[in-house]
Amino acid sequence: MPELRQNPFTKQWVIIATERARRPHEFVQKTEKQPPLSFVANCPFCPGNEQMTPPESARITRDGKWQVRVTPNKFAALSSQGELVRSLNGFKRVVSGVGVHEVVIETPDHSKTTALLPQEDVELIIRCYKERYFAITDDPRVEHVTIFKNHGAGAGTSLEHPHSQIIATPIIPPDIRNRMEVGLRFYDEYGQCIFCKVMLEELAERVRLVHETAHFVSFLPFASLTPFSLWIFPRRHMASFGEIHAEEICDLAHMLRMILAKVYYGLGDPDFNYVIRTAPCENRHSRYYHWYITVVPRLTKLAGFEMGSGMYINTMLPETSAEFLRNVSLPPAAFPEN
Repeated sequence: MPELRQNPFTKQWVIIATERARRPHEFVQKTEKQPPLSFVANCPFCPGNEQMTPPESARITRDGKWQVRVTPNKFAALSSQGELVRSLNGFKRVVSGVGVHEVVIETPDHSKTTALLPQEDVELIIRCYKERYFAITDDPRVEHVTIFKNHGAGAGTSLEHPHSQIIATPIIPPDIRNRMEVGLRFYDEYGQCIFCKVMLEELAERVRLVHETAHFVSFLPFASLTPFSLWIFPRRHMASFGEIHAEEICDLAHMLRMILAKVYYGLGDPDFNYVIRTAPCENRHSRYYHWYITVVPRLTKLAGFEMGSGMYINTMLPETSAEFLRNVSLPPAAFPEN
């Protein structure tokens, strides 16, 4: 029988449609993809084409060559220039569109998605995220920083070269504010972080667990909105991604690379998004919020019911999705620890 499950962080309901359930192999992408080239002459993110991007904000080098570059987005959603102005006229509330919109070019190699990069390269990407997080939050106009990756056209990307993005907004996004409010109510009532409690329950039950390391845990939510979407949680309570330590960066690189490789090899390299859900700048040391990463393979599409109700229909039990991902075999040469 179908059942409704509720996300404890957002109070959002999802229908687990067991009578419409599909088998994991039915989600594997069948479309033949042409292997990308390691260099594309007209790609603005490939080495030698640096003049095709705006002047870079930062770079990380290795052996005298850049390994990660950060540049302002050429088609930025927000402007880095201007003053923060708020106005209210009746119900018309407006905030000036100032902020930061950057592109993190993750590797010089046009062909290497995150799952195919060596761990040390993924470490550099995460290190870059942290460095840019602190540089951007120095701007007094910035209230919140969102770090995210779109992989594939179905996930919203327009350029094939591996990259992620950072958008810093002058307001706290409603998704984050709602999670903060739920977390605060739970903390007031029970004296503990709801995110930590959920993670500990998942570690105890283990049925939705995908992978765990010394510092991180990955699992599918009990009320997973879509097939194979999962979370990566730091074991240590941290409200802000900016509080991550060097040892944790190394461990997160292992975890993120492993999870994305399981999605890549197990599901046929589907389009996907990942998002770092961190606390607002002013709540960096909050006791009731806990940063985490959401990874969402784009295997289904929103339809009228989702748009009209705000509820999702998931045709794959999270427990089944987790078991499938746990059992995905990875190339031993690249993942000897698997």
